[in-house]
Amino acid sequence: MTSPESLRLRVPTPRQPSWRTQAPVVGVVALGGGAGATARYAASLWWPTPPGGFPWTTLWVNIAGCAVIGVFMVIITEVRTAHPLVRPFFGTGVLGGFTTFSTYAVDIHKLIDGGRPGPGLAYLAATPFAALTAVWLAAGTTRRVLKRRQR
Repeated sequence: MTSPESLRLRVPTPRQPSWRTQAPVVGVVALGGGAGATARYAASLWWPTPPGGFPWTTLWVNIAGCAVIGVFMVIITEVRTAHPLVRPFFGTGVLGGFTTFSTYAVDIHKLIDGGRPGPGLAYLAATPFAALTAVWLAAGTTRRVLKRRQR
């Protein structure tokens, strides 16, 4: 007679991805992040925010980076198949390093602590609104341009 233990379905445990398969992804994200952060730093040197001033550079860097990601995602998901490392390199690495929502948070804190709660709260609301609008407009415009080219 068989015991109930021997009748149980044995499901193999899923294998975790090995470091070997993840190393290229981690590497390209790191390289892209370094390039994006360098570009953001260059923007802050080119257009510095004066002490106590409104952080226009950070705002425009975030808007521009979000617009580029709107274009990028349409191209790599709807137009052509990209190499598997393109999205982590450019989307996560370069654009993740370029856009700076951590600096956005620090800028809000500086504005409010510096006695400028009005601009701080306006910046708090304007940045995510502008960033999401930039993604939406850029993706939509890219789709329209690509449709016109196909005609």
